[in-house]
Amino acid sequence: MIKTPYLLFLGDAPDQLAAKVAQGIKDWRPDHAVGQLRLPGCGADLGLPDLTLQAARTAGAQTLVIGVANRGGVISQAWKKVLVMALEEGFDLASGLHNLLQDEPDLVAVAQACGRSLHDVRIPSVKYPIANGVKRSGKRCLAVGTDCSVGKMYTSLAMDLEMKKRGLKSSFRATGQTGILVTGNGVPLDAVVADFMAGSVEWLTPDNDADHWDHIEGQGSLFHVSYSGVTMALIHGGQPDALILSHEPTRKHMRGLPDYELPGLEVLRDTALAMARVANPACQVVGISINTQHLSEADAMAYLAEVETRMGLPAVDPFRQGAARLVDALIAI
Repeated sequence: MIKTPYLLFLGDAPDQLAAKVAQGIKDWRPDHAVGQLRLPGCGADLGLPDLTLQAARTAGAQTLVIGVANRGGVISQAWKKVLVMALEEGFDLASGLHNLLQDEPDLVAVAQACGRSLHDVRIPSVKYPIANGVKRSGKRCLAVGTDCSVGKMYTSLAMDLEMKKRGLKSSFRATGQTGILVTGNGVPLDAVVADFMAGSVEWLTPDNDADHWDHIEGQGSLFHVSYSGVTMALIHGGQPDALILSHEPTRKHMRGLPDYELPGLEVLRDTALAMARVANPACQVVGISINTQHLSEADAMAYLAEVETRMGLPAVDPFRQGAARLVDALIAI
């Protein structure tokens, strides 16, 4: 088990979005977040106290969590000094990067010498089956996006929270590093061998009560040429009964792909629904989640109203407004 609470390491993250792992922990498990540690030039700020390693230990932090999701998931050499010092100061380390802590000989040596633990949450711990497409009992909802990092996880967490508040049967099913660090379990989908990805999602969302909803953490985008594979695995392995469309309206191009524009919500609806109905012909699009963090209150409300009128579906920002209307639409199908 990863010891809590955490000191969230933002390193030299160039912007807020690059620190989405730390942001997710701070937003959904604030009791686990003692403070943040940033290197010079860091462009992200969680609004938590900036603590030294010594101050964080005094405040009770047990684990330094690498809260950065960079392209390729690599451990930067610029971070190494801090990571080594953290181990020497008495911290365990936790990371969801593709570049595993246990593959860094210097970190392994220091951890062993100091009696500390290295936690790589992106290592599959189960021998997953190949998907068989057999229909499972229970219900499932999946958020699909026009791009990566547009709020799919937040949408699912908010809907799960709203259903639990109402006393309804609901589970959040984590499929990425942030979700796993928030909930403590899940499938690190993008680290699963390709042939077994859809099967791992079937394993994650097994038979359940007829009125139970699994909220599956979305990943990637069907339209992102780097990360579309994980999205397809979620769509076919998840066999969703309902899709939520997710979008960030101020994005100028696909994340990390300046030559690719984002698709419109109508294109996302038609493409994702056609793919979902391969595995579940009854699948429906029930709502739209808009990430309005870069819009003023007035502009956000105007944009949401325009999308709702145009698409004929409830359009909300779950973080700004809550997920009640999305849940209403979900349980109505």
